[in-house]
Amino acid sequence: MKAKMQYAGVLMGVFCSLACLVAAPQLQAETIAIIGTGHVAGALGPQFAGQGNRIIYGSRTPASKKAQDLVARTGASASVTSEQKAVIGADIVLLAVPWSAAKNVVKHLGDLAGKIVIDPTNPYKMLGGGLVEHTVKTSAGELIQKWLPKAHVVKAFNTLTYLTMADPASSGGPVTIPVVGNDPAAKATVMKLINSIGLQAADLGPIRYAHEVEGMLVLWANARLSGRPFDYYLRPTPPRR
Repeated sequence: MKAKMQYAGVLMGVFCSLACLVAAPQLQAETIAIIGTGHVAGALGPQFAGQGNRIIYGSRTPASKKAQDLVARTGASASVTSEQKAVIGADIVLLAVPWSAAKNVVKHLGDLAGKIVIDPTNPYKMLGGGLVEHTVKTSAGELIQKWLPKAHVVKAFNTLTYLTMADPASSGGPVTIPVVGNDPAAKATVMKLINSIGLQAADLGPIRYAHEVEGMLVLWANARLSGRPFDYYLRPTPPRR
């Protein structure tokens, strides 16, 4: 009797495993060029690679120990090359650089027509009272879309720390990544990436709303500077009956 129960348990485990395989969403693997090798690149690169995506880091110093260590930590088929070469065969380009460097980097990347460009940058400065404020009239997202008129710019990953990007579970609960952009298919691709690494994505409209999304970072940063840290979670409203 005990043997029969154990056998039944094995069959149930196999059945559940097969059911999970059938139910699990199959994400199309992407080639992602990550421009930069700093904190954001180091957080998202390994996460994306862990989902089967090919990661190519773009660096001004690809032979440096920092860049080589990041490739080794990312594993899989990750590599590093110059910023210009990294984007050539990429489906998605992540601008993991400070806002102060973004314009110069974008201008020297070459033709990004048709590519998805993820913008996690934030234009802000410190105020005298120890708080931060937004520093451009429109937004970083809109400016990058203007500099790259034939690319599909998607604003994302600008409202959380790189530590949460690297380990979403460390936040203690769900974390929402606001997403804005003009191309619905590009946003859908980025949202799948976000969901695949344990974060939640919320489509908040076209790129002209990047100013509001960047303003969310100002509130997030000031709360932390004031000793009242939080993470955004935009709980979906259930349908009305």
